[in-house]
Amino acid sequence: MDDPRANELIDEFDFLDDWEERYRHVIELGKTLEPLSDSERNDANKVQGCVSQVWLVSETLPGEPPRLHFRADSDAHIVRGLAALLIRLLSDRPAKEILALDVKAVFEAIGMADNLSAQRSNGLGAMIARMRAVAEAAQ
Repeated sequence: MDDPRANELIDEFDFLDDWEERYRHVIELGKTLEPLSDSERNDANKVQGCVSQVWLVSETLPGEPPRLHFRADSDAHIVRGLAALLIRLLSDRPAKEILALDVKAVFEAIGMADNLSAQRSNGLGAMIARMRAVAEAAQ
């Protein structure tokens, strides 16, 4: 893969022996998310298509080109961890880079795509779609 962040994530998961360890790691990553305020947990920030409640907030950071910064939270530990993975991959990048990165390929490379329930896969897809929509709108 031709992306340093994606490669770092892939390498990180390669060190984890089994899926129990990988799930624990995902849950731990979820604990590192920047907190959302109560006012940010609203319907406008809620990601549709997730069984769990997921809120995603974005802001544009100054610069040339401007970069998009994402924050998220969920009421489910695994989903919060998946959001943390997405934020590590996509946050603080220009919209063009966000749209160019094949996020699903990264999740396949770390084996996550094959080990999520259908509902979690749908939720992950909804979070990716929301982040891509924000990037498209920013272009």
